[in-house]
Amino acid sequence: MTYYIYHIPGKKIGVTRDLEERVTKQQGYGPDEYEILGEYINIDDVSSMERMLQKEYGYEVDRIPYNKLKCNEMNINITEQTTTFPCPVNKLKGQLMDNLEMEWETEHGKFKINKYSIDWIMKNVKSSMYNDNRSYVYNKAFARFYENHQTEDDYTRERIKHFDYPGHVLEKPKLSYKLSYFDLIREWAEERGLYEKGDPKTQYLKLMEEAGEVGRAILKNDKAEIVDGIGDMVVVLTNLAKLTGNDIEFCIEQAYNEISKRKGKMINGTFVKDE
Repeated sequence: MTYYIYHIPGKKIGVTRDLEERVTKQQGYGPDEYEILGEYINIDDVSSMERMLQKEYGYEVDRIPYNKLKCNEMNINITEQTTTFPCPVNKLKGQLMDNLEMEWETEHGKFKINKYSIDWIMKNVKSSMYNDNRSYVYNKAFARFYENHQTEDDYTRERIKHFDYPGHVLEKPKLSYKLSYFDLIREWAEERGLYEKGDPKTQYLKLMEEAGEVGRAILKNDKAEIVDGIGDMVVVLTNLAKLTGNDIEFCIEQAYNEISKRKGKMINGTFVKDE
């Protein structure tokens, strides 16, 4: 979701997610009558920047920040086990999109509606067996998603905007989401239908093929091929995990939790754990 800071010269500075609806249709200003001062991904960033610009340009500063404005939030029901939404599955995505940035607390942590959590919810939501007009997700599974993935709140900022003198914006900021490489691999595979039509057995054979290439590269001391081969193995392992109903981050976590407790010693170049 992108938030725009717009400026109607001599009138106001405001924030909107839809320039045409908010500025043109509602306020009557055409594209040549206003300017965009910034584009942001995070609602807290755009809220603080809006108020700073209002002060810099000499306008009245909004008493209530944009991120504190009340919205028509869904009346969800939260228990220890589940979060239940007041609509059927076939209407849930629209409701979620209408409530972007909504947050709620559970015993397993805080959740937030954004493009990443919506994708997870829609893949894991279930219809209520007691009421066809309600749907739900399991909180513990949702919390695991947050633990194993970088979401909209985790992003890097490439700031090329700065102020030369009060009220003057020289350049516009560029913000980009920071996805883990595992997320990017899964997006790549999803786009190519690998998870829909792929087979774990085929991925396993692919893994053995890549491992063989790494072995040959090690024997030849070909450093570039070693790097390439190890990277290919990670890609295949990421997809193999997904095809078996797991996330590779969870597999790594389980493996680390196991090895972190091991004790042993190095013998002939190999770590041998104590019996």
